[in-house]
Amino acid sequence: MSAAGGLTAAPRTVRRVPRAGALLRRLLWWCVLSLTGGVERRGALPPGGCVVVANHASHADTAALLATLDARHAPLIGAAADYWFASPWRRRVCGRLAAGFPVRRTGGGLGDLLERTAELRAGRAVVLFPEGTRGADDGRLGTFHRGALLLAREAGVPVVPVGIAGTGRLLPKHGRLRPALVRVRVGAPLDASAGPEEAREAVGALHARTLAEPLRDSAVRRRVAALVSRRGALLAFVWACAEALSWPLMPELLLGVVCAAVPRSALRVSSAALAGSVAGGLLALHLAAAGADLPAPLTTDRMRSEARVTLERDGARAVHAQPWNGVPFKVYAAEAGRARTDAGAWLAHSTAARGVRTLGVGAAFGLLGFLLHRLRRLYGVYLVLLGGGFAVGLGLIVRGWA
Repeated sequence: MSAAGGLTAAPRTVRRVPRAGALLRRLLWWCVLSLTGGVERRGALPPGGCVVVANHASHADTAALLATLDARHAPLIGAAADYWFASPWRRRVCGRLAAGFPVRRTGGGLGDLLERTAELRAGRAVVLFPEGTRGADDGRLGTFHRGALLLAREAGVPVVPVGIAGTGRLLPKHGRLRPALVRVRVGAPLDASAGPEEAREAVGALHARTLAEPLRDSAVRRRVAALVSRRGALLAFVWACAEALSWPLMPELLLGVVCAAVPRSALRVSSAALAGSVAGGLLALHLAAAGADLPAPLTTDRMRSEARVTLERDGARAVHAQPWNGVPFKVYAAEAGRARTDAGAWLAHSTAARGVRTLGVGAAFGLLGFLLHRLRRLYGVYLVLLGGGFAVGLGLIVRGWA
């Protein structure tokens, strides 16, 4: 950010560009933004030092630029002195995690900026938000101050406009953090004679272009998302209940399909799958105790023997081994009924055992969906790999227990 007024300060002497620290900050913020919906960049900064001017809708703008701008430029971020440097802990956070330097907004700001001419001449990038404060994320930009342009002319480096989109949704002003894809678009350097209005127009055009660019998606993923929004929980419950009785395909396969397609549904759908699995297991126990013998495809006599032996030895606690040993849940449920296992104890232990696996798998696939949000156009390929991996894994498990 910039401010008008202030005296010209003597440039500092810079011996080296701290690229190692910049690289660590880039990795840190790239990981953070990848976990919150993804981050991507179009374009690149020119060689050598430059002044970067960008729109400012969120505190996350700084993270977006640190995660995407080249570490060889070791970006410095101009930050409001009256906010980010008002207390010791904010000063440390801003300086160490965001490479921030203070810029006064109430007089003297131009002098603060001109102190950075030596860093610019050494090849660093100085990032400024010329609006001076956070605005809106809908393309409306405030008035640009002249400080960034004066700094670039003093140092003899270009001004590079950058448009940022998605940060207003990720971390809105006075709002809470929520997942969103962040996009950064680097434009061509401005003419040396450009004024604040030209810089504002260039940044606004980049921002609008970035907002308007559609995120490529898979038609299959959209259909899955539409199904999940209407009947996802019901489908998960019925699938898991059927698997606990006879159906050969584990509910984790369904969770892999659904949670990766719609990550925000992971908890709801995996909870429904857990409820269906527990209900189906309890029903299977009572049916087996009554003498019913339901079909159990893709199971073996050795699986049944393992479940029978451990149930005789450990009672209902034996089901805690099920999520890890490859023996299907329906085998344990049926053998528990034949062994006259107490239904209350079975309900408690099967809920705990299945809960660890079902909720854990749902959370893992939901996280995968967040991490691969920007690659959702490849969802069809993902389904092929998921189905193939599941088929191979199931075949190896059945063969191992044959």
